[in-house]
Amino acid sequence: MSGKTTPDYDAVIVGAGFSGVYLLHRLREAGFNVLLVDAAAQPGGIWYWNRYPGARVDSQVPLYEFSLPEVWRTWSWTERFPGWKELRAYFRHVCDTFDLWPQMRLGTRVESARFAEKASLWRLHLDGGDTVTARFLLPALGFASKPYVPDIPGLDTFAGEWCHTARWPQEGIDLAGRKIALIGTGASGVQVAQEAAKSADRLTLFQRTPILALPMRQETLTEERQEREKQGYPAIFEQRKQTSGGFEYQSLEKSALEVSDEERTAHFEHLWQRGGLKFWYHNFADMLTNREANRYAYDFWRDKVRERIVDPALAEKLAPAEPPHPFGTKRPSLEQNYYEIFAQENVALVDLKETPIVRISADRIETQDGAFDCDLIVFATGFDAGRGGLIDMNITGLGGLGLAQAWNDGLRAYLGMAVADFPNMLFAYGPLSPSGFSNGPTTAEIQGDWICDFLVRLRDEGIVLFDTEPEAETTWTEMVAQAGAMTLFPEADSWYMGANIPGKKRQLINFPSVVGYAALCDDVAHDGYRGFVTEKPTNTEPFAQ
Repeated sequence: MSGKTTPDYDAVIVGAGFSGVYLLHRLREAGFNVLLVDAAAQPGGIWYWNRYPGARVDSQVPLYEFSLPEVWRTWSWTERFPGWKELRAYFRHVCDTFDLWPQMRLGTRVESARFAEKASLWRLHLDGGDTVTARFLLPALGFASKPYVPDIPGLDTFAGEWCHTARWPQEGIDLAGRKIALIGTGASGVQVAQEAAKSADRLTLFQRTPILALPMRQETLTEERQEREKQGYPAIFEQRKQTSGGFEYQSLEKSALEVSDEERTAHFEHLWQRGGLKFWYHNFADMLTNREANRYAYDFWRDKVRERIVDPALAEKLAPAEPPHPFGTKRPSLEQNYYEIFAQENVALVDLKETPIVRISADRIETQDGAFDCDLIVFATGFDAGRGGLIDMNITGLGGLGLAQAWNDGLRAYLGMAVADFPNMLFAYGPLSPSGFSNGPTTAEIQGDWICDFLVRLRDEGIVLFDTEPEAETTWTEMVAQAGAMTLFPEADSWYMGANIPGKKRQLINFPSVVGYAALCDDVAHDGYRGFVTEKPTNTEPFAQ
């Protein structure tokens, strides 16, 4: 196939989460010959890999689903915040509805992808030895596809079981009667802890930074209720595109500093009682830009949580008097009874800032001040967000340039979708787009529609190749950094800033507004897709036959 100039496919999509499945539907609908490849055995993206006890969404339905009427009219949820099993069933329903299965190759990993310059196509090497070619490469791996496990001495000597929450065995792990060490207290850590506390002989949580978790307010949903509410779905789906976070509400247009104490507290209480992430995305306009306004929000959160914790010393560790970072500059987790589990005799908290982990031995974790027996270690330690999964694909562009090399000095991408010297490649839900700041399906559809429209334009004009202008890439990357500098996000050591991975450049990796992002992408399209250079074919066939 080395001399072949007609590709096997117009486009190969890598990843079967919200972005990948939506792209497959839109491109096939537009008449492209498309293949979707995913290492997972079922569609769902993160909801295939995230199947640990308690795994569920933090965005409520119907916000957390496609806006496609063919799908939502024939689907009903059982919970306001669905769990991983229901999300898997939802993705199967989507694929059944649009008969996407024939264009999907599941259980297949992309080992590498290299751009063949003479033929102007991508050559993908799959596990098992197969090779496929495509005019366009569309990675849709999501921002959290590469788990991070910290390098702790002695892990290889541990005699029990260990795993990362994002690589939980598909057959499951029975937590009953186990001595569990849970390292990390972010979103997945909170969810595992709530479940493990029910049946573990001993659950020890190792906390570096307290999670500023919000009440979920879970609800059971009936089909009858959803049928009544579905008449309002189109308006909800349209509204979510007009907000910064891709949710149903925007932040208020007033400052926390321009209202009375009573009005400010009343709004905080209203959001608190409604539950979910509303306290994060529907709060005062300056909560994430002004330290004084942010401190009001933190103090309210702290006092609410402390009401639920009896032990003053424990309260100071879980909800300290002084904020560990500005509220909301790390994505809040949702909890149902997280703070209550610490009153149980089988649950203990270890503050890693007071007593860091020294090593892991055969049956325990040793810290500076003691040892903690365990037969199961759960790493809830996050991801190499934004870049990790893309780098692991071993993508090579012009002149043998690898994506890892291109990003050695930090992430750079035009529109959060394209990288200079990697022609005919657009990634979805990746770095420097709103991904980590947004409700997933909202951004998946915005980017999916834009990518489809762009490829249709190229096809209509007979264009075989596009690349990103380096100046456009630099300008976009700097704009994201400047937007972040106007907020409080740089004041937190978070994955939003790349600070959770040793050696990773510290930079804001997400564009901070869905509606602003969509407007900029639309402007680029209306201006003839400025920032891209294109080339018409000479001796190549532009699209698969």
